[in-house]
Amino acid sequence: MEDEIWLTARETAELTGVSVVTVYSWVRRGHLKVEGLDHRGQKLFRHLDVARAEKATRARARRVLVPAA
Repeated sequence: MEDEIWLTARETAELTGVSVVTVYSWVRRGHLKVEGLDHRGQKLFRHLDVARAEKATRARARRVLVPAA
């Protein structure tokens, strides 16, 4: 759709506060899908998909944490 916001891996990393390596880890694990390529051949992600991947990843991380005694 024309009104969607598209992000590169670097923009995704900056927006979510993670590294570019983490963004590609989300892709490799199936949490984030590459939706296209920009004019330079960089992978593009939909903003909504990025938000969902970040939310799911952070929710899983909170479940792994053990509260301090």
